[in-house]
Amino acid sequence: MADHVVLDGMTLSPALVHRIAHGASVSLAPGAVERMALGRRVVDRYLDESIPAYGLTTGLGMRADQMLTADAAAEFSYRTVRGRAQAVGGLLSPAEVRAVMAVRINTMLSGAAGASVGIAPALVEALNAGFVAAMPRIGSIGTGDLVAMASLAHALIGEGEALVGSLAGTQRVPAAEGLAAVGLSSVRLLPKDGTVLCNNTAFSTALASLASVAARTTLGTLQIAGALSIHGFVGNLTPFSAASLRARPQPGQVEAGDQIRQLLADGPLGLPGAARRLQDPLSFRCMAQVHGASFAALRDLDEELDVDLNSSPDNPVVIIEDDLCVSTGNFQLPRLTQTLDALARGLAWCATDSVSRVQRLMHSAHSGLATKLAELVDKVDLIVAFELVAACQALDLRTGGPLPQGPDLAPSLAPVYAAVRERCRFLAEDRPIGREIEAIAGDLVATGALVSAAGLPTFAKRA
Repeated sequence: MADHVVLDGMTLSPALVHRIAHGASVSLAPGAVERMALGRRVVDRYLDESIPAYGLTTGLGMRADQMLTADAAAEFSYRTVRGRAQAVGGLLSPAEVRAVMAVRINTMLSGAAGASVGIAPALVEALNAGFVAAMPRIGSIGTGDLVAMASLAHALIGEGEALVGSLAGTQRVPAAEGLAAVGLSSVRLLPKDGTVLCNNTAFSTALASLASVAARTTLGTLQIAGALSIHGFVGNLTPFSAASLRARPQPGQVEAGDQIRQLLADGPLGLPGAARRLQDPLSFRCMAQVHGASFAALRDLDEELDVDLNSSPDNPVVIIEDDLCVSTGNFQLPRLTQTLDALARGLAWCATDSVSRVQRLMHSAHSGLATKLAELVDKVDLIVAFELVAACQALDLRTGGPLPQGPDLAPSLAPVYAAVRERCRFLAEDRPIGREIEAIAGDLVATGALVSAAGLPTFAKRA
């Protein structure tokens, strides 16, 4: 059965955004149109009675004190889009554009956006038809996603640009041509629809959702690579004991440490006297603490995204229960920014320790190799791939070379070793391995294949 997601305004998650981005169709939950109609009823009252409401019956910015007639308000929606479609730079991928559309649809469904009832269904139809707006990545330097989102609105009304083609290659064309290619006509805007489509946070929230899915996959693979490195280093497992982890249970540490211990369970390192050192270097010994900080940051990001994906960022916002349309600051995203930054810093620390473990695992005669490799690394996935290769090399060197049956490993890590060795054979002598590293990073790390092979919780495939 084809993948399908029902949007209800309350339960959208990063994983669901990821599914939609990669082709899942969408529909509106029962009652969604009725809720939007209730919100629109408030908007219509403000229009009929000429009640001042920012961006609805008045202008924007410095023109907020200028009242608009009902007729002028409809034209103002178009002017809002045209005047703010100023984004520049490289374009979002089709998957990213789909994610943005899904998020904006979902955050309309409570009725608080006050959109006309045809806007959300029109976006659903465009999303399901495969329409992809050309959305540049660089928008305003102010607040919210006003300029970035205007590119989507501009394309939907048939005046911007769109992408046509396949995932293998797309072409930038006039939006009217892109709409016609999928059998659609331009979206008709009524009063307030311009601000609904432009003045929101769907751009940032959608990209953050996709990034969180990618980070979760990378973090899971960092755990696997770290456990394999402990095996190759013949490390000491006492820092990962349940009691040790819980002596100072900082957020994320226990979860990360328990998972590493699970990966190494029933392996030879669990035997008495197996460790070759009383205390290992920091990059091995502190893995639960370092990785745990990213676990905690990812949890914080998930909590923030749960709010941002399922609430209204609109200004003005419709308060249906009070029959009011009021100004807000809900388009500001300081907490999302902070949580994204915390996770980025956490993963950077994980990457630094991963490189350190690679250096420890390499023979001293090749100590310069890790430094050279690290200088070429610009993504954590590549660093993890290097660590996986180094760990497998260390395991093989300890047995005098690769064994036909592979080294004696914990059951969770045996399929990981096999998958890595399938793409990068034993280094009996120096040879270029850049392509092999890229294959491991792309085929095993980014896709979550190693995470599944090791039996960790399943992570969605990378965007």
